[in-house]
Amino acid sequence: MSSSLPVFYASRDGHTRRIAERIAARLTAAGIAAEPVDAAGPLSRQALVPLPYMILIAAIRYGHHLREAEALLDVYTKLDAKPPLALASVNLTARKPEKCTPETNPYLRKWIKRRRLSPDLAIAIAGRLVYPRYSLFDRLAIQFIMTLTGGVTDPTAEVEYTDWNGVDAFADKIVERVQAPTEA
Repeated sequence: MSSSLPVFYASRDGHTRRIAERIAARLTAAGIAAEPVDAAGPLSRQALVPLPYMILIAAIRYGHHLREAEALLDVYTKLDAKPPLALASVNLTARKPEKCTPETNPYLRKWIKRRRLSPDLAIAIAGRLVYPRYSLFDRLAIQFIMTLTGGVTDPTAEVEYTDWNGVDAFADKIVERVQAPTEA
């Protein structure tokens, strides 16, 4: 990791990485050097201590956030002085506009509660559905969930649900938080 602010991400299909790249680019454009960093990489407690802000973007798989995100949060929660946390859960439930907040998104709400987190910022971001890329098992599991929630079940469907304006707004809030102490 360099001296830039890491935008940690946990991704399986690359879409969450794209979201982290967008956030990092937005921060950099605002004068905050930032870079996307795969949460699966080696990480020590010391790497998080000097951070002015902790950003984690994590995908959902089979109803749970990816283990790399959980491992990163294990390190984060053991810090004596935790930097403020910006947390984003990437899941298809967030495709519904009313399911994008920590209060209304069941995955994000449960994650925050289970981990006993107090994020400075939290959001659920809709991901991308690409049935042709999924294994038979994954496709059937996702189709089952989409059937229950009134979503797309066509096995040839490719749908990007991500609200990129919402991603930009989330990044802009991070910019405000990171820059606030230096403006005083």
